[in-house]
Amino acid sequence: MKEKLIDLFEYTYHFNTEMIKVISENLERVDEKTISLINHTLNAQQIWNSRILNEKTFEVWQINPFEALGEINQQNFEKSIEVINNFDPDQKITYQNSRGVAFENTVFEMLFQAINHSTYHRGQINSLLKQNGIEPVLTDYIFYKR
Repeated sequence: MKEKLIDLFEYTYHFNTEMIKVISENLERVDEKTISLINHTLNAQQIWNSRILNEKTFEVWQINPFEALGEINQQNFEKSIEVINNFDPDQKITYQNSRGVAFENTVFEMLFQAINHSTYHRGQINSLLKQNGIEPVLTDYIFYKR
């Protein structure tokens, strides 16, 4: 299972990188919602990693300096791999959500949430890019594997 999770995080890292690149090449044409969503996508992965590692989390909707997004994406990838390598996927973690409500999930569930959440928001970003006359990025997993 660890190999499959690593593969999915490599996929997530790759297409987050592509999204950051396309947005950076078209900054004058993207809207605030696009910037907000790419930040939120990266913030959420950082938050899930940090909940598992018991580290300080980002704010869900914080806007990071655009120049820092590539580094945040890289750090997210490295932290996710660290979690995969150092935690049992069935280990339960107790954490608080952004509203302070306590929950308990397995490491696998939390990691899969981070992956699935990123995929969802990349789809939203692609819709916004297209609306602004920018060619969307083909981000399907199968395209990555081909």
